[in-house]
Amino acid sequence: MAISRDKKQTLVAELQQILSDAKMAVFAAYTGVSVKDLQVLRRDAREQNVQIKVVKNRLVRVAMSQIDVLKNTSTDALKGQILYAFSADDEVAPAQVLAEFAKTHPELQIVGAFSGEGTNLDREETTALAKLPSKNELIAQVIATLDSPLNDVLNALNPLGGILNALEVKATN
Repeated sequence: MAISRDKKQTLVAELQQILSDAKMAVFAAYTGVSVKDLQVLRRDAREQNVQIKVVKNRLVRVAMSQIDVLKNTSTDALKGQILYAFSADDEVAPAQVLAEFAKTHPELQIVGAFSGEGTNLDREETTALAKLPSKNELIAQVIATLDSPLNDVLNALNPLGGILNALEVKATN
């Protein structure tokens, strides 16, 4: 079914806004994935603040050509039935959502990605990106690392506190 020129212009404008705001856009071939499974993917993605779009590759190319940062990004990998995952909050989340879904639905194949800075990532780089911890997990790891020396000092001083309490009790008796 053909869509009207107005509808195409609206879609391109919407894609342009999404791509401009996105920190990362991951694209994957989804041939053989049922509509029901795609609905599950969309729901899971929404929980991670990731937006899933299925649009014609040509419209994505047009939208990218109108964004300064993305207009020189290669679109050679945009072939066939492709869905797009976008996130304005987290660079890793789109790749993680698609990789997690692909574990139970091997017909979904990550093809590549492009970052908000216009960097083009291939399948291997995108898959490696999916294996990274999420932004919140990285923040927690940094805080734990910074907090560790303080906990070590407090744990070392803890026996001294017991000795001081015992001396205080002895002194008051």
